[in-house]
Amino acid sequence: MSADFSRYRHLTENFPHEELTHSLVEDVELPEGAGTMALIRLDNQLEKRPSTLGPGSLIAFGEAVAGQQVRAESGEIAALGIIGKTGVFAAGADIVSARELTESQHGIDLAELGHDAYNLVEDFPAPTFAFINGTALGGGLEIALPADYRTVSSTTKAVGLPEAFLGLVPGWGGIYRLPRLIGPEAAAQVIFVNALNNNKSLKGKQVFEFGIADAIFEESSFEQDSLAWAAKVLNHDAATTAELEKHRDHDTSDQAWERAVQLAEKTIAAKTGDTAPAPLRALEIFRQVPRNSRDEDRRLEVYALGELLVSPEFKNTVYAFMELVQKRAKKPAGVPQAAPRSLNRIGVVGAGLMASQLALVFAQQLQVPVVISDIDQARVDKGLEYIAAQNAKQVQKGRLSHQQAEALTGLVTGSTDKSAYADADFVIEAVFEEISVKKQVFAELEEIVSPEAILATNTSSLSVTEMAADLKHPERVIGFHFFNPVQVMPLVEIARTAKTADEPIATAFDLAAKLRKTPVLTKDTAAFVVNRVLLRLMAEVQRSFDQGTPAEVADEALKPLGLPMTPFDLLAMVGIPVAQHVTESLHASFGDRFYVSQNLQRLIDHGVKEIWSTDEAGNKHIKDSTRELLEFGNSPQTSEQVRSTVLDALAEEIGLMLADEVVASAKDIDLCMILGAGWPFHRGGITPYLDQQGISQKVNGRPFHS
Repeated sequence: MSADFSRYRHLTENFPHEELTHSLVEDVELPEGAGTMALIRLDNQLEKRPSTLGPGSLIAFGEAVAGQQVRAESGEIAALGIIGKTGVFAAGADIVSARELTESQHGIDLAELGHDAYNLVEDFPAPTFAFINGTALGGGLEIALPADYRTVSSTTKAVGLPEAFLGLVPGWGGIYRLPRLIGPEAAAQVIFVNALNNNKSLKGKQVFEFGIADAIFEESSFEQDSLAWAAKVLNHDAATTAELEKHRDHDTSDQAWERAVQLAEKTIAAKTGDTAPAPLRALEIFRQVPRNSRDEDRRLEVYALGELLVSPEFKNTVYAFMELVQKRAKKPAGVPQAAPRSLNRIGVVGAGLMASQLALVFAQQLQVPVVISDIDQARVDKGLEYIAAQNAKQVQKGRLSHQQAEALTGLVTGSTDKSAYADADFVIEAVFEEISVKKQVFAELEEIVSPEAILATNTSSLSVTEMAADLKHPERVIGFHFFNPVQVMPLVEIARTAKTADEPIATAFDLAAKLRKTPVLTKDTAAFVVNRVLLRLMAEVQRSFDQGTPAEVADEALKPLGLPMTPFDLLAMVGIPVAQHVTESLHASFGDRFYVSQNLQRLIDHGVKEIWSTDEAGNKHIKDSTRELLEFGNSPQTSEQVRSTVLDALAEEIGLMLADEVVASAKDIDLCMILGAGWPFHRGGITPYLDQQGISQKVNGRPFHS
């Protein structure tokens, strides 16, 4: 098989900024007399940037493979190999450039180009090998799949097919080849579950265990060991052949396909529902793989990719993922020039669930002593028991050894005496959300800690300025707001008061990075960013419900947005008393924009913890005893009216936040909502969505993004 790649040259005009990944061919003499391998090395020759695949790179790869066909047919080479540069096999398609495509035909041509190039590997007249020596994502992994054999480096950190997450489908043969290689159930895990679970990827060991790779070798001698293994395969070594047969034994039965499709359907329903087109298109193609030929699958993948590449959902995802999570998060606004302080001992005031989670994350990530405290020993002991139990779970999952777990648990100590914080460099309080309580805690701490120690609050709604108002050193007080669960949620809101000095803020940014969190600097204002936006949303839905809108209408009105949970479910998760308390704080700060529901107060007064109850079949309903506590108006809204009211309110609130310079840019609000509230990537951030719907222009007179 040969291919004429000249017909794809026009695509390079649409990728003027493509960083070309070269396909450098070298002859390698294999050991044990196995012959010569033509080894293609994928290398963009840029030290700090991973190799990506635009049209120029794909053409170069296709031509490199085609150039070796005659040599293979004549017996001049015994095999073809593919490897990447150090630490990177291929990081996938050049999606930033692909975002600029405006014609679906260009997307179709790009998909056809990938198939033409990769099919040459599958149809090559000699055995082919892919040596996955590092990151292999999307189209980068799809290069390896048509090879006859694959190895992987044990230190590889990211392998997967993230297209469903990125607003695309694996369009260069991935949906067709992966289930045939590793079985449909494992393929569904990679294509759907991992992709839609915040773009989770596989590490080297998992790549081998899944069956994507046939052998795994240490990084230090990976290329040499891979070549030696290839020689054994070519020489038909009996032991190697037996291991291969055993390793490649996967269930591809009709029942396995049925389970795989069900897994994919369940994952999509839970993660994006029918609001994102890409996962649904990928599922449509995946369902047909068992009965489709390669060419039939190619047609489906090509047209799906062609359409999705010019879709607003793809462009939104690239903005959210590349511009925000990859760029803005790594270079946050507002980092002072001051040098951060070294933190060698951490204090956490409180021993409840949130405080215990904080202490655990500090110990795990900083590997320094952490001390917690509470008003009695029973509470302290409960906090320490929680930390020990969490570390024990990590042992059970194989993520920690017994010795590591014991060491981590031993880093955290407890006390009922705040004098335990005397030598702490950083103390964060996580006590009851009441301003008088927090002021008292800070007043006590100031008499104990050194003058240089930084004092932080994990408040979600109260004024940091007010907490520090009576202190001798208010300049060292900051807001350092985590989200629950602390170990999972990546966002930290850093709040700066008018008096906060540069060093505490610089230290907070440095600390967030060491904790593997994404920091965003905010002005000290009630509820900062995420809770202010979420509580405005929830307040408007609650107002509509109280005014007579049926519960299912009010709660489901925002479903087309693709949010991770409905307002009433979020209310139950946060806790009605907590949400009501924060809303009251926001009402006190901002007035009637934040509606305080008397119906919620009645539920609190009667100890009711949720609006919805769930029956044994999983159906939601409101208990009669709950409904009897509620009073309703006679102004019901339709679902469209609720949604319009909420979105208008959000545009207004965000406009006010930006006018008040709560954050440096609308991008920071988008980043906060994505990482702190699960705003869907395919919606591109909350402010682009409001722009695209014409809502920001209607409410504020101009878009958030020009």
